[in-house]
Amino acid sequence: MMTGITGTPGTGKSAVADVLASRGHRVVHLGNTVEPFVIGEDPERGTAIVDHEAWAAAFPVVDGIVEGHLAHFLPCDRVVVLRCRPDVLLPRLRSRGYPEAKCRENAEAEALDVILVETLERHPVDSVQDLDTTASTPEETAARIEGFLTGEVAPGHGDVDWSDYFLEAG
Repeated sequence: MMTGITGTPGTGKSAVADVLASRGHRVVHLGNTVEPFVIGEDPERGTAIVDHEAWAAAFPVVDGIVEGHLAHFLPCDRVVVLRCRPDVLLPRLRSRGYPEAKCRENAEAEALDVILVETLERHPVDSVQDLDTTASTPEETAARIEGFLTGEVAPGHGDVDWSDYFLEAG
């Protein structure tokens, strides 16, 4: 079974995946697999442009966990979308040295549920779980993902709502 962990940059995907790997799960970090599919650069955002359709078509099925913000483009059996409140996410992204345009774009994408919507367009609703990581440790989030993988935690999504972010950000 291939399980994807996806989400906006800064939501905790890598940290959670590292915890899961330390607990014996097979984890593939997708950032290490896209280089042959980079078709350009966006200098304003400091981002590589990836042909995600060609990448997904060439990606071998993995029995384990695939982690990265493009994981939802793969034919995963289950997908976990990690979420983080935009006002908490923004400083995380800035601390990484990202250009301000990229920080704002990602915070707005998080507020608008972009990754969750893309995930639900590609995967059955009963195979998707979204988790708010704003106040959770990577260990706590990893435990919830393990519960989802074993069936102890039911699929579910749509409880995370950041629409107030736009009102507060004014």
